[in-house]
Parts: sequence; structure tokens; C-alpha cells
Amino acid sequence: MKILIVGGGFGGVKAALELAGDTRNQITLITDKPVFQYYPALFSAATGHSHLQSWVPLETIFADYPQIDVVIDTIETIDSKAKSVTSVSGMHYHYETCILALGSVTTYFGIDGIETYAYGIKSAAEIYRLKQHMYDDIAENKILDKRYVIIGAGPTGVELAAAMGSYVERLCQRYKVKDPQITIDLIEAAPRVLPRMSKKASRKVHARLESLGVTVHLGKMVESATATSLTVSGETLESQTVIWTSGVANNPFYKANEATFTFAKNGRIEVDEHLLAAPNIYVIGDNACTKFGGLAQTALRDGIFVADNIKRQQDGKSPRSYKAVMPPVVVPVGKNWAIFEYKFITMSGWPAAVIRRVADFVGYSDILPFGQALGVWRADKSEENAVSESY
Repeated sequence: MKILIVGGGFGGVKAALELAGDTRNQITLITDKPVFQYYPALFSAATGHSHLQSWVPLETIFADYPQIDVVIDTIETIDSKAKSVTSVSGMHYHYETCILALGSVTTYFGIDGIETYAYGIKSAAEIYRLKQHMYDDIAENKILDKRYVIIGAGPTGVELAAAMGSYVERLCQRYKVKDPQITIDLIEAAPRVLPRMSKKASRKVHARLESLGVTVHLGKMVESATATSLTVSGETLESQTVIWTSGVANNPFYKANEATFTFAKNGRIEVDEHLLAAPNIYVIGDNACTKFGGLAQTALRDGIFVADNIKRQQDGKSPRSYKAVMPPVVVPVGKNWAIFEYKFITMSGWPAAVIRRVADFVGYSDILPFGQALGVWRADKSEENAVSESY
């Protein structure tokens, strides 16, 4: 069977690996970057730790799978009747079955100046830009920005806010910048941090952030940004280092092909009990309107589920129905401290940090062979001086 997978994230890569075990399948995976991006470790890469934890070359992942052909391209249109997609390069890719796992994109909600002046950490390019900015200030110019503002108190924002203080302190020590007294502000429009977790978890994390010197602003709306300031609910915060971790939207590919898809109110794609959005077109992960969409564990599970149903179809068996499963959530908040939550269980402190370390290894081993997963997992060498490294 000719299977086309679009997207090199958790869902797309996992589906490809599961399907490649069957010699009946010829798989083409189209992605816009040659690496698999491990999103849970991006905050770590942004605060001076090894980029090897965040980006793994796809050629490494698929080295033992000759049935998988990786194509670096970006799809633009889909024709469900002709069973083909067309890319921005003008190439046409035909399929018998298509799996769309394009992931989400950053949205700035139309806030004036944010896209221009704020930094991000959702890609290698964004992280490089942030680290270069900090290197230029601290190492080259010996100037320390006194205020670092992080927008969005979801997992990424919380992780980054908790790690930023120690990272700036290490940079100042290394480059002999005196008086590293800084303010770290975390801005959140919701009434609590980690709004998708329980109130109990939010309270524990809020207290932990304050103990690390982070000033948390809740129920505050970002209104505009300039090169030197941020306006939040009428108040001006002077800062040249504003980092945007908030706001995601469905990939614009779907809107550009709206005749093929049905949209839910949240902008994600409606799928049936088999994760089919149209005949022979599966939509999984962040793009699908499922209960726990937007989480890496959900994308992995979707990839496994769809691959299994495709194999069942090939074997003449009836497909199974999809059931959303709540995944556990664990968020690191500074060194040797994390918050863990699963159903009615909430755990914090170093035991939760151990769980997070184990969870990261499981995440890598879902994609890589054991030995390679172990190597990536242990790649924790500090890189605060490696700002010029090519990612």
C-alpha cells in the first residue's frame, strides 16, 4: 500500500515506524524540516543545555527502515478525489492512504508588535535568535537586561520561567558581568498558572515559581510590544527580552483546503471514530478535534492507533474505534522539582522530577532504538557558550 504521511512530529513519525514493520507498505513522509523536534525539551535547549535533547535527525530515526522515504517539502493542497497532494515546490504526491499530522502553529492573536519584537522557543531558529540576543548583551556588550518577561503560563512558559534565572546567572558568571540582579515576570491571561491542570497543581506550581524569584501576573492581557517594552493591562514593563510561549492555532493548510474538511469550533478538524476526516484521509495529533489533543502522548497514541487500523484493514479485519485516554502530565519547575498529575493523583518535588526524567526516556525510546534513546536522554552537557552552533 502506498501510504503518505505529512508531518515529522510525534504522530507522523510514530505512525511511519509502526507501518514500516509491514513489507506491504511503501511510506513517504513529507516534512518541512530534516529533524524530529522533541518539544518537551525545548525550554532546556533555550536555557543553555544540549540541543541534542531537542532535535534528532530523521535519517537517524529511519536508518533501519528502507521502506520510509523522507521528503523535505511543504504541502499546499490536497485532492481527495485524485488521492494526491501538491507541495509549494510544485511536486505531486499520490497516495492510497494519507495521514495528516502537521502539528499546530504559533498565533499572536493580532497583538501589536509581538510577532516583531518578542522571542520564541518553538523552533531551532527561534531558540538560536533568543540565545544570540542574550549572548550579544551579556558576553559581547556586558549589558544585562534587568527584566525578562515570559508570556503564557502553560507548561512551556512555566518551565522556561523557572529555568531562566539560573541560566542568566550562569551567563553572567561566565562572562564576568557584575550585579546579575534581574526580574523574571510570567504573564498569564487565565486566573491561574497551568490552567489545564487542577487547581491544586496550579497552587503548588505558583508557590514554587515565587520561591524561585519569578513574579507571576495572573488575569493580565498583553496589549502591545515595542523593542524595549511590553504593555500589559495598561501597565508598561520595560524589557528588551520578551518571550512568547502562548497561543497555538491549527495548521493553516486545513483552512486553505476547507472544502475537504469539517472544522470544530476550536479550529481543529472533525474526525470519525477511526480518526478519518475524509475517505482515506486520517487526521491525528494536534490537528484532530479529540479530547486530549495538543499533547505529545496523544499524538503518539494516535499514530499507533491509525497504523494498527490500517494494518487491520489490510488483513481484512474490522477497524477498532478510537477512545480518548487521559495521559499523565509532568512539568519540571526548576532543578530537581516537578509537578506530576494523573487523574486524581498529584505529586510534586523531587519524586515528580524523577518521573519526568523517566518520562523523557520513554518519549525518546518511543521514537529511537534503546541505545540511541539512552544517548539522547543523557545529552545534558551545558551549552550556554555555544550560541553560534548550527542547529
